[in-house]
Amino acid sequence: MRNRTRVTAPLAALIGTATALTTGSPAFAAGRGNDDGTTGGGNADAATGGKGAEGAETLGDPVFPSLGNDGYRVGSYDLDLAYDATTGLVDGTATIELHTSDRLTRFSLDALGLDIRTVRVQGRRADFEQADEKLRITPESTLPAKARVTVCVEYSADPGRAAAPTGGWVVTPDGFAVCGQPNLAHTVFPCNDHPSDKADFTFRITVPDGLRGVANGQLVCTERLDGDRTAFSYRSRSPMATELVQITVGAYVVQERSGPHGLPLRDIVPTARAAALEPALALTPGLVDWLEQRLGAFPFETYGLLPCNSDDPNAFDFTGLETQTLTLYKPNFLLQTESKIGSHMMHELVHSWFGNSVSPATWADLWLNEGHADFYGLLYRYERGWPDSLGLTTMEARMKDTYARGDQWRHDSGPVATPNAVNLFDSQRYLGGVLVLYALRELIGEDTFHAVERAFLARYRDSSATTEDYIAVASSVSGQDLSGFLRDWLYGTATPRMPGHPDWTVTPVKPSLTVPHSRTGRHYHDNSATL
Repeated sequence: MRNRTRVTAPLAALIGTATALTTGSPAFAAGRGNDDGTTGGGNADAATGGKGAEGAETLGDPVFPSLGNDGYRVGSYDLDLAYDATTGLVDGTATIELHTSDRLTRFSLDALGLDIRTVRVQGRRADFEQADEKLRITPESTLPAKARVTVCVEYSADPGRAAAPTGGWVVTPDGFAVCGQPNLAHTVFPCNDHPSDKADFTFRITVPDGLRGVANGQLVCTERLDGDRTAFSYRSRSPMATELVQITVGAYVVQERSGPHGLPLRDIVPTARAAALEPALALTPGLVDWLEQRLGAFPFETYGLLPCNSDDPNAFDFTGLETQTLTLYKPNFLLQTESKIGSHMMHELVHSWFGNSVSPATWADLWLNEGHADFYGLLYRYERGWPDSLGLTTMEARMKDTYARGDQWRHDSGPVATPNAVNLFDSQRYLGGVLVLYALRELIGEDTFHAVERAFLARYRDSSATTEDYIAVASSVSGQDLSGFLRDWLYGTATPRMPGHPDWTVTPVKPSLTVPHSRTGRHYHDNSATL
């Protein structure tokens, strides 16, 4: 879950002074890659007489059209980062395996605020330029279509210069963590920064003695190095979207325990606060067990929490963030009683299925993440008899209240599945998404609804999916065409009638309640109903 929208800091403050800025060429539309590795943009060779073409600098996302690049897909990232505790700087090497779909005379990665030193393609130095949020790379020779290509980018980064909320770094007194959602991973490492291009990840994090380096997945190697340093290496067994990457450095201890069916659980906890945080951490096995009964086996090799080692209320402006296998939290939130934190811990855990295992194909599909996370988080709350923030104690009561707000939210934030960059994390994507799922369950029944959920997760595991994909699965599993029903709920400008509740009414829209979103400053919204 994210509780903010991004506001880009002045480029002069983020782009490395060592690299001159140039004027970017307009991004041109391009389709997502097809299953056979080609793109939807036509035959580049035909358009250029067989000489190749410059890869498109967009994947055409409806919310963030500048994100992502075309002409290739990423197979893997190997990130090798070294942290200097004296300067607070990070020295990095990103080795990226690309799978080209077109012949490319030039291609681009997303990168912002990174001081790029060298770029090599297939071991040979390549010309490059940084322009706006792109790293444009011109290889020594044209890259062939349908080839595997290794790109190595050496760079340095200053987490303090590119810190949250306008960058993807969270600076702590003893190191850092990262938060890439939705469009900030490329301030941490050069990448194809779009959730539709998931890839394999390995990490090597070198830190001075007394600190620990941690990343997604499982620890595979620990190396003692000269200069009183240690390198920690990790591998994620499942492909991952760039926005879900977690890399953290600090004075942490690893707390290990066993989850359902022997699932390894590991929490990364500030050493000085391990005892105080233990009651919250001990809740995870029960949460996983409850959710596995509804959604099936946990989809990854491990899970755990990372209470970031900072009490600064401005360190990051969200409570929890579902980086894959390791959820980032504000530590003070987890010091509360179970009734205050259990529902939201469930919300973040649900993202392991909806958002991480199955990622949104575009950011307009965010409701699939947040609607499902709030849906199960609320069910868990009400099952335990914990009143929500409105004092309500049943899903039906909360949905009746949400239903009444439906037209106002559609007026203020658009339909559930049509967000923009400013209102992406409004309540419409959270509770509005819950209302859609509730309506579907009321129409097709609880058993069929659960069958839809499991079928969708199985069909798109380790991949990304669109809203239309969910509609298609729901129609197939239920045995009825639900396209009109769900599209009305997801894209309509008026709230449809709620199945099974003909007495529910929608409050008329009051234009005076509409508060224009700031496009120049941070916008806060109490989005998740599980908080």
